[in-house]
Amino acid sequence: MGKREVWTGCPDCKEAQAAAELHAEAQQKAQAARQRIEAMVEDAAVPARFIGRTFENYKAATQGQQAAKQIVQSYAEDFAGHLKRGTGLILSGLPGTGKSHLAAAVLQSIMPMHCGLYTTCMNVIRMVRGTWRKDSDKSEAQVLHMLGTVPLLVLDEIGVQYGTDGEQTILFDVLDRRYRDMMPTILLTNQAKQGLKDFIGERSFDRMAETSRWVSFDWESYRPTARKEAA
Repeated sequence: MGKREVWTGCPDCKEAQAAAELHAEAQQKAQAARQRIEAMVEDAAVPARFIGRTFENYKAATQGQQAAKQIVQSYAEDFAGHLKRGTGLILSGLPGTGKSHLAAAVLQSIMPMHCGLYTTCMNVIRMVRGTWRKDSDKSEAQVLHMLGTVPLLVLDEIGVQYGTDGEQTILFDVLDRRYRDMMPTILLTNQAKQGLKDFIGERSFDRMAETSRWVSFDWESYRPTARKEAA
C-alpha cells in the first residue's frame, strides 16, 4: 500500500496565524490594562476636568514653570521611594497656576502600580462630619482609616475652609495618621507658609513641613489665556 500523505499546513500561514493570535492577545491585555486604569481613576475621584492631564501636556513656558514641573514629575517617577519614606509635596500658588494639573498627573502616572485619592479639604471635613449622623452607613473610624491608609492622598483647596478649631482637629487627625504611618500626601494651597499654618494649624503644618517639599507656583493664572484661546 502507498504512503498516506498528511497535510500539515503552509509554514507561512502558521506563522501568520501565530502572529495574529499574539496581536489579539496583546490587544486584549492592553484593553484590560486601560479598563483597570480607568476604574482606578474613577475610584481615585480625579476631577473630570483633570482626567488625562499629564506632564507632557502641561504648559511650562517659564523657568519657574519648568522647575515646578520637573520637581513634581521627578516625585512621580520615584513614587515607590517616596512611599517608603513617607514624603510628600506642598504645591503653593495663586488659583489657575497649574497645581491641580500636576497633582492629577502624579496620581494618574503612578497607576496601575499604586492607587490614590484626589479630594478637597472641605470634602474631607464633610466626610468625617457626615459619619456623625445617625443614618450614616460609615463610622468616623472607617473614614479616617480610609483617608489614612490610601497610598497617595491629594488634598486640594487648602485654605478655602474657615480654619476653625473643629476643622483643624479633623485635618490634624488625617495628616497625623499619614505622618505616623509614613503615607505620602500632596497638599495644594493658595496660601503662603504662614497662611497655610493658620488654616491647618501649627501641629499639622509642622508634620507636613518636616516630610514635604514646598513648590512655589509664583506666576499669573493660566485661565485668562485659556479663555482667550477658547473665544
